Amino acid sequence: MKRKIISIGFSVLVLVMTAMMLMTGVSAAAYTTYTYSYDGYPLQSPDAYVPSRVVDMETIGLTNDGYDLRDLEVDKEGNVYLVDGKNNQVIVTDRYYRLKFTISSFINEYGVPDSLAAPSGVCIANGYIYVCDTDNNRIVMFDTDGNYFKIVPKPESNYFAEGSLYRPVAVAVDKFNRLFVVSSTTYQGIIVMDDKANFSGFIGAQKVSLNLWQIIWRSIQTQQQRDQSEEYISSEFNNIAIDDEGFIYVTTSSIDEEKQQSVIDARDKKGDYAPVKKLNSSGTDVMNRNGFWPPSGEVSVLRTSISGTPTGASKIIDVAVGPEGTWSIIDEKRSKVYTYDKNGNMLFIFGDFGQKLGNIPVNGIEAITYSGDQMMLLDKQNSSFVVYRRTEYGNILVTALENQNKRQFDAAVVDWTQILQRNSNFDAAYIGIGDALSRSADYEEAMDYYKSAYNVANYSSAFREVRKEWVSKWIWTIPIVVIVVCVLLSKFFKYANRVNKETQLKVGKKSFKEELLYGFHLIFHPFDGFWDLKHEQRGSVRAGIVYVIITILAFFYQSVGTGYIFNPNGTYMSIFGQIISVVVPLILWVVANWCLTTLFDGEGSFKDIFIATTYSLLPVPMLVIPSVIFSNILAQNEGQLISLLVGIAFVWAGMLIFFGMMVTHDYSLGKNFVTTLGTIVAMAFIIFVAVLFSSLVSQMVSFVSSIIVELSYRA
Repeated sequence: MKRKIISIGFSVLVLVMTAMMLMTGVSAAAYTTYTYSYDGYPLQSPDAYVPSRVVDMETIGLTNDGYDLRDLEVDKEGNVYLVDGKNNQVIVTDRYYRLKFTISSFINEYGVPDSLAAPSGVCIANGYIYVCDTDNNRIVMFDTDGNYFKIVPKPESNYFAEGSLYRPVAVAVDKFNRLFVVSSTTYQGIIVMDDKANFSGFIGAQKVSLNLWQIIWRSIQTQQQRDQSEEYISSEFNNIAIDDEGFIYVTTSSIDEEKQQSVIDARDKKGDYAPVKKLNSSGTDVMNRNGFWPPSGEVSVLRTSISGTPTGASKIIDVAVGPEGTWSIIDEKRSKVYTYDKNGNMLFIFGDFGQKLGNIPVNGIEAITYSGDQMMLLDKQNSSFVVYRRTEYGNILVTALENQNKRQFDAAVVDWTQILQRNSNFDAAYIGIGDALSRSADYEEAMDYYKSAYNVANYSSAFREVRKEWVSKWIWTIPIVVIVVCVLLSKFFKYANRVNKETQLKVGKKSFKEELLYGFHLIFHPFDGFWDLKHEQRGSVRAGIVYVIITILAFFYQSVGTGYIFNPNGTYMSIFGQIISVVVPLILWVVANWCLTTLFDGEGSFKDIFIATTYSLLPVPMLVIPSVIFSNILAQNEGQLISLLVGIAFVWAGMLIFFGMMVTHDYSLGKNFVTTLGTIVAMAFIIFVAVLFSSLVSQMVSFVSSIIVELSYRA
């Protein structure tokens, strides 16, 4: 009996371990699903899609060993279409991935036997199969049973350059039977043909970037030379898809990699050099790029390879339209899928290299398509495709987007809340809840959710509504406060003006108050102000130091007090950092100017230069402090006022320093301009010498410490 119990226990243990190994093998989809934070850090996410099976040629019912699979599509019935360029055929399977028929040869309308030659793309639309017969330079149409219908020949137009090739590699068809063709040798954009296959024009040509030398060289070239120069040729597209609303998604991998990466680093949302675009019927890019990062694939890329890790920007080779306005692109370099919503927010990323279920070999991924709640990726290396099923998390995500699109905001909030329970790092969920709350007029709570997702634009919109309510509540108080502030400022300036006039007639030492208030005369009357500052001793070092301290405090207040809309990251500089950032440039300027002007007959002493410079700083706190206050009551599109105030402060202070040095040294305008430039150069030289000296001291200390360590070992 005991032996039997041990045997049963051992069998159960083996079964459990086997199940765990199988589960590990399945989840060893060996890839991690993730998104990116506002700061560019990857954030792990639950799987939205997991691999369910791999369909190879043997599963389909074919035995030929040699295939060159180039495209993958699925129709509404679940039939799968595989384009095989090597065997010049389109393989069609049923929804269970069993072979239905192949399309390779046919009898054309002239009764002549014909066949496909290295086809590259396929599209199923409006009851027809459109095949890009690449090497035959045409598109061939078949019905859904694989019977030949007609040939769409090369479009004829004067817009095509003489001798140009037409090699269709991808095609999309809208509900009006208009054809949008990607030709691998056509750089003017997407070729558009009407429902009768007549050429309509080009749309969506890529923007060409030129450096200064190319611009100059282009200006002296002939038109023929310009047309023949590859430097000025627009990048061609490589794939295309069309959604139910008729918007066209196109991809390209021929954009300069450095240019593409610079767009990502700068968070450029224009789309001029984007590897994926969403075009309307006229070819205008209408893609929303409201996410943290432009939808271009990988965000955080390595500059140098580590253990074979791919480097540089993503190489986008295909796009597919998913449910509820979502769309996905694939990166050939990394075998990854990047999925976004209709606003350009990143939803999830998954995929990796390898031979485990769900992974695709290096440079093996070729195409992507959706089929209901499934996603399929074409693996050209293994002549197969991987079927991924949507998980519970993915279903909730799609439901949330559906409710949001249908404006069922209460239901959307429930869905987004479930998403956050599974993935607290999912910024799109915070934005979704914020959108729902905003449409329910609960703006204050919406602001909290937008803030959690660093969504400044929507936060600003909600804040504007809250501000509107606040203004309507305090409609009579606000004008009174503004008037009181203006009256107090007016009285202060009148008081300062009166004190300055009285001090002008005063003989002897000035009081500290008089020295401080003189700054408010100097900033509005710089020429006679700086003259009196030097010759009548209207200022002092102690007052100048006070102005420096006020400037430091103003910058510190700007660092910690700027409103969320204009400082969403909450970055700030410590008071010590602010002291360094103000005092070091000030001392460098005073020392450099004194050294230089001593050699060029300057009449100002070190003390005079210091006092004139510090008094010139007064406009900075005068305008920076109000700009910080405004940053807490202005919306994002009103931020020009803040930039204007800060800009005026620095320009005003700079002009005061310039004219202050001119009056202090009794220089002409031209001589003062030269010495100002010389002072800036001298500041740079002093910094260089200081860095060099500190480096030498560091090396000496290191050398001495090394000797001491060596002696201690020998001892």
